[in-house]
Amino acid sequence: MGEGLQQTPSANRLHIGVFGRANSGKSTFINALTGQQVSIVSETAGTTTDPVYKAMELHPIGACVLMDTAGFDDTGELGEKRVEKTRLASEKADIAILFFPVDALGEEGKFNAGHAEKIFQRELYWYHLFRERKTPVLLLIGKAEKKEATELYTWLKEVTGEEAISVSAKTGAGIEKVKEELARKLPENYGNNSITGNLVQKGDLVLLVMPQDIQAPKGRLILPQVQTIRELLDKGCLIMSATKDELPSSLAALGRPPKLIITDSQVFGYVYENKPEESMLTSFSVLFAAYKGDLPYYVEGARKIDSLTAHSRVLIAECCTHAPLKEDIGRVKLPRMLKKRFGDTLITDIVSGTDFPEDLTGYDLIIQCGACMFNRKYVISRIDRAKKQDIPMTNYGVAIAHLTGILEQVSMPN
Repeated sequence: MGEGLQQTPSANRLHIGVFGRANSGKSTFINALTGQQVSIVSETAGTTTDPVYKAMELHPIGACVLMDTAGFDDTGELGEKRVEKTRLASEKADIAILFFPVDALGEEGKFNAGHAEKIFQRELYWYHLFRERKTPVLLLIGKAEKKEATELYTWLKEVTGEEAISVSAKTGAGIEKVKEELARKLPENYGNNSITGNLVQKGDLVLLVMPQDIQAPKGRLILPQVQTIRELLDKGCLIMSATKDELPSSLAALGRPPKLIITDSQVFGYVYENKPEESMLTSFSVLFAAYKGDLPYYVEGARKIDSLTAHSRVLIAECCTHAPLKEDIGRVKLPRMLKKRFGDTLITDIVSGTDFPEDLTGYDLIIQCGACMFNRKYVISRIDRAKKQDIPMTNYGVAIAHLTGILEQVSMPN
């Protein structure tokens, strides 16, 4: 069975990234932390190329994803690509573990602050980068058995104000303390996000209008549907599901109007025209705009659609990497809706997966999907990039609601 049906989806797990120079002991540490052979350990620099993602349960944290990254000191053309993958992993990290290897100091007994500052320039750069992103950072000193570890600890405390943890993969020293500190550094309100927010409560009747097209192949539900249904069950709601074609008969079969209707965004207009007046209406994409992103910012971005012209350029960002399908919402339907309103000369560029541009200044608007496959930290990093470059951003469901003329009537979770 798929991940979404039998365990916590990776996008909903705490992402813990392990960062440091090549051959600093990151992979050895991860294996000691997990008690498993998660990462390949070798004395050859560059053994870890693409980040290694391992979903697991780690006491006392719970469901998490450990990310073992390539060294950020890698060089050459291939090395630059590896460092880029490490940078991308850093944007997904809810907590960052940053390695300061004692061996990097060189000859034993020669520790001094000036030398350490020069040696650990890259580590300190990444430390400040994480702090700028408001990502909790845990500093680790490798090879706790060496006497320089104590001097390095003192220096790091003076430079960063952080209390580093000295660990030893050989003896296991510090490993339990790392687990305790990771639990302490959990982001505020982590795990308390709700998909439906305050829209429903126990006993409310909720009607789901589900897409039954090539995006949701026979025998499968897409992840946002699965997660939303599970939350509604946990809340004690009464749930009925229907396709677009069965909406009228489903409403007729109910003893009372549903408190909330959650629809596939592609049929927003149809459902709005055919819903009971007293029923609130939202979409899976709108719910995930709040759950994974910044809904007020997306709403503001959707209103910027009115400022587009026939010469505008729009970036459509899919988070999935599926092969393009007929009538694909991001590649076909949204561009068609925009060009119908502004003309065929409007340009839409499509990116998928993690191929999101650093420079967004050539765009007048960004429209992102619901991002069910990404963790919230990474989605927020994209939003922050757009905000810094003053480029409006919205998501599929919010954009479609605005283009359909019903955005003001859509119910938004708090």
